[in-house]
Amino acid sequence: MNALRFTAESSSDGIRERDFTLGDVPGVLWSPTATGPAPLVLMGHGGGTAKRHRAMVGRARLLVTRCGFHAAVLDAPGHGDRPRSAQDEQDVAELRRAQAAGAPEAPVVVPYNARLAEQAVPEYRAALDALQELPEVGTGGPVGYVGLGLGMAIGMPLVAAEPRITAAVFGMTWPDAVFEAARRITVPVEFVMHWDSERIPREASLALFDAFASPEKSLHANAGGHVAWQLTEADSATRFFARHLSPARP
Repeated sequence: MNALRFTAESSSDGIRERDFTLGDVPGVLWSPTATGPAPLVLMGHGGGTAKRHRAMVGRARLLVTRCGFHAAVLDAPGHGDRPRSAQDEQDVAELRRAQAAGAPEAPVVVPYNARLAEQAVPEYRAALDALQELPEVGTGGPVGYVGLGLGMAIGMPLVAAEPRITAAVFGMTWPDAVFEAARRITVPVEFVMHWDSERIPREASLALFDAFASPEKSLHANAGGHVAWQLTEADSATRFFARHLSPARP
């Protein structure tokens, strides 16, 4: 197994930020400056973005400052500091053609995301192994996962396969390739959808929520189109993880 190697570090406002690599996979770990083991939340970024997208930085800051948790994210295959393969270039070109023509995106995005997830899930599990070896994280602490879009396409099979993850927040991806994973997810779930999404049919998102096997799950349906993201959902996810991952939880 490749060792985790820190490549840069900075601290401000009570947050310690460290770039790392695990083999050839780059990531970022945000931590409280205070010492002592704390829960970890793994994050997955959206398609076409990267580990330092403002959504990832903002969520990490909330998790660190409000909860005292660690937060970590990896660049997905073909994203951020990771080069695209020839297949990636072909899939992205097909997606751009579909968007320009006003054609449905799902026939391109669903298999593309599924292919990236097949590669990314073992990477996230290896990163979790390595991060739990850090004394400030530890092997016995609770772990959460949050991912939207591509981050959800990666996170669904990850959470279904990884027993160390005990709570998850998902939203805004095409359900077609993740129904089987949803039926194997039993941890508490918060699921976010956009009621008027022009890309993901409302009925498909509702069917996916129904497919989760979790006895504790909540649906957050926001008005607006696919990109009309509600900032309140980041606050809600932070409270969700505080309830389910905090050591003091009854």
